[in-house]
Amino acid sequence: MACPGLRIAANFVPVQSPACAPIVFLQSLEEPSLRFITIPVLVLDPQYRLQVMDQDLEILDWRAKRQPQVGEDVLCLAVVSIRESGSTANLMAPLVVNLQNHKAVQAVVPQSNYSHQEALFAAEAPPC
Repeated sequence: MACPGLRIAANFVPVQSPACAPIVFLQSLEEPSLRFITIPVLVLDPQYRLQVMDQDLEILDWRAKRQPQVGEDVLCLAVVSIRESGSTANLMAPLVVNLQNHKAVQAVVPQSNYSHQEALFAAEAPPC
């Protein structure tokens, strides 16, 4: 899959392992040390509503007169950030991959109800 816009590398291959499911690693084909941790957005939010802007639809070479459907037309992955303060996923700007031609874009949606730092795990419950 091609991700234009990344200056270091633009071509990635998804790598999955049953032991790590549902995580999808995006491995750079140009830079072997570059790998992103991602997770399908529908795993995080089964009701996720994808809105792709016109310029991103052009990059995806999307020709239909409707928005692409997650799981049917496109693979939609949230990039995961791992920090000491907790792991988060970027649902505001997911990676969207056209399943027909494998072109991809990070589809930023500024008017989104989602955050670029959605918590992956619910906060621990206070002790009783």
